Amino acid sequence: MTGLTLLYEQSGFPIFQNRMYESATEARACPRGDIRLVQDGASGLVYNAAFCSELMNYDTAYQNEQAHSPMFKSHLNEVAAIVQRHLGNDELVEVGCGKAYFLELLQSRGCSIVGFDPTYEGENPAVRRHYFGDGAPVSAKGIVLRHVLEHVQNPVGFLDGLRESNGGGLIYIEVPCFDWIVQARAWFDIFYEHVNYFRLGDFSRMFGRVVESGHLFGDQYLYVVADLATLRPPEARPRDSVVFPADFLETANLTPSDREGGSTAVWGAASKGVIYALLRERCGRPVNALIDINPAKCGKYVPTTGLRVISPEEAMATLLPGSDICVMNSNYLEEIRAITKDNFNLIGVDCG
Repeated sequence: MTGLTLLYEQSGFPIFQNRMYESATEARACPRGDIRLVQDGASGLVYNAAFCSELMNYDTAYQNEQAHSPMFKSHLNEVAAIVQRHLGNDELVEVGCGKAYFLELLQSRGCSIVGFDPTYEGENPAVRRHYFGDGAPVSAKGIVLRHVLEHVQNPVGFLDGLRESNGGGLIYIEVPCFDWIVQARAWFDIFYEHVNYFRLGDFSRMFGRVVESGHLFGDQYLYVVADLATLRPPEARPRDSVVFPADFLETANLTPSDREGGSTAVWGAASKGVIYALLRERCGRPVNALIDINPAKCGKYVPTTGLRVISPEEAMATLLPGSDICVMNSNYLEEIRAITKDNFNLIGVDCG
């Protein structure tokens, strides 16, 4: 493997698919960027070569909290157990803690932890409203990095900065799994905010010592617990080459009558739902209803399409019983079936 291999291209994607807007007009006028997904022949890493970090300015209008879901809370408890088993309970740091649900979960389990995130809106004194490294130095016995590394333009350089700041220690890293995206043909899971797309093997090449690794959340996520002091530049091997499917976008172009999953009502107004709605609109088959359980999203508008997000209660009041609802993440099918009292035909988009 040498040079860059082009895998996938798109144009005019929202740079923040989880930023909410107060009007449809403002949402449709959102800043946009392009996708040029490549694999680097030297490192084997996959990233968006068209990404521009200068465009990324996270603030409190960014809403990506998933912990309103009991299913996701169960996932976070599983993650917390892994963190405590390897990193312990004392002097932890969470870099990119978001709205601090996971940080507060660890606190409730007896952990002492400090978090960093400029999008934080609460009052927890353990959270610093800035990026890690922008303020006074903090030394940690263990670092938690959940769904952050996919947003960082130079992931190895970023990890090296953590290593230098902290002098080593164990780190827990969790990111979306690129192998799952490819195998599931999850075209709605590639977007501008995620500049990097990782496979489990990438981390075995990045670190000399990986303590534990595996997959979570129905294989959609992967995780590693690694010794930060053993970080090294990854070197690609022939077997690391990505085989990207030629039919990756096939289901985006089908009409509702062509297959299950073509419903115009969609449950999930986060990353998957926003990109799904965008590409369906470009195919001339737009989404009409976008539903989400997160109250911070309801009544607001999503970027590019300008769709208004409605609550489950509004959806049940306006959709006819038996209507198809396209569920963006099949992990939530049973939870949504319970919320809607089994009044709709739920279709998992990522079920193949």
